[in-house]
Amino acid sequence: MNTVLIVEDEKMIRQGIKVMIQRSGVPVQNIMECNNGQIALDILSSQKIDVMFTDIRMPKMDGIELVEAMQKLEHRPLTVAISGYDDFAYAVQLLRMGVKEYILKPVEREQIVEVLKKLEAEIQKNNESDREKREIGCQQFKYMILNEHITEKEIQTVTQRFEKKLLSKEYVVCCLENTGEETEENTSFLCLGDIEGNCVYIIGRENKEFLLRNELADSYVGISRMHSGVAQLKAAYTEAKAARKEAFLRAKHDVEYTEALLKERGKVDEEKMHQIVQMAGTDKISGALKLMELFTGEIKREQYSGSVLEKNIDIFIKEMFRTYQNVLQGEEQGLLRFQNIYRYANLDELMEELTGWLIGFHEKIHTEFDDYRNKSKMKQAIAYIMENFDKDLNMAVISNYVSMNYSLFSYAFKQYTGKNFVNYLKELRVNEAKRLLEETDMRVIEISQKVGYENEKHFMKLFKSQCGVSPTEYRKNMQFREQ
Repeated sequence: MNTVLIVEDEKMIRQGIKVMIQRSGVPVQNIMECNNGQIALDILSSQKIDVMFTDIRMPKMDGIELVEAMQKLEHRPLTVAISGYDDFAYAVQLLRMGVKEYILKPVEREQIVEVLKKLEAEIQKNNESDREKREIGCQQFKYMILNEHITEKEIQTVTQRFEKKLLSKEYVVCCLENTGEETEENTSFLCLGDIEGNCVYIIGRENKEFLLRNELADSYVGISRMHSGVAQLKAAYTEAKAARKEAFLRAKHDVEYTEALLKERGKVDEEKMHQIVQMAGTDKISGALKLMELFTGEIKREQYSGSVLEKNIDIFIKEMFRTYQNVLQGEEQGLLRFQNIYRYANLDELMEELTGWLIGFHEKIHTEFDDYRNKSKMKQAIAYIMENFDKDLNMAVISNYVSMNYSLFSYAFKQYTGKNFVNYLKELRVNEAKRLLEETDMRVIEISQKVGYENEKHFMKLFKSQCGVSPTEYRKNMQFREQ
């Protein structure tokens, strides 16, 4: 269990119960104390308490008044009443109000152990039940989003079963790139997982801004308008999906839905796609990549909407199969992965992968690729990165430094190092951070800046995703190793 609250006006008894809980063998992360029911009610109103031990006779607000008052709260703890022999009638009244156990003073350690084990088993059972309900609810919500023809009866059924529990307040739907990573269960949002290539979240109004700054800080998110109730879920998803397309195109962290996002911009350019395909199989690969860069620039200048980009990519894929059918035999999946462009975080990531694939395809046809895989230039690039990784670096800066086409540099760098530029730089910075944590007494914020991250929270999140522990925990572990 996470948190236990002890409500007892006598300090010695309160502290004695705390020690018994600590020595019970039942894992408890946090034990809180207070000396009257009014303070306890304030605590229960502001945070979730798993188990509460409360005396019956206390000043300001006694145990009976406390239990009565907490019935109005959304989260009510499993409660244990503690009293003297003369209060037995009151204890019976408390048990009728849902109190789980009744303990007579003086409190014995064996009683505490027995009660905690019993309540821990109940908490685990309730948690498992809640998880199952959330999973079933999420599946029902996905069904409602994906199916065109949902009957009124189906909506009513899902509403009765899950709305009060899972969608009781106003919410937004968020769409973002699907990384394939499992999302930790969290009561502040519902993650529906993959829907049409997007990772879909349902987030309550009160949690929206916090999650955008934390859980979703490194994503490109489309956000629906505010909605309420199960019946509006499909409309909210449609809005979020449209906003996600715009976030993808503009590489913007979050885009909120407006009706303007439904309008198409630009046109399907079959001629340009045809030229790129034809050049890919000749010695004019640079021309094909140049056209790709021009096309990308037009998209960034908001000349194309997401739906028009999808159509152009679809034409490119079909033209590649039509023109190079024999060459692509057995490697269809490599090209077909670009059918769903939103599996990538943003436009730059898509185009980096697509141009890399195009260069690889050209290499397959033309084995002469030495000019593009210039090892001396890659060594020059690595040396520059090693000297400047603590500064604001990006691939455009490095490719200009070694005088290489941006797309060709991206491909050659990955061939040379085995990693793409972003992951290479990230790994280099984390390794330097680990060294500084081990060898110096620098503060985490100083180390963050030293390795090129101005935002300390972003650095800490990235470090933990790479190492499995926070920078502070890593330093502590290294100190244990040296002892």
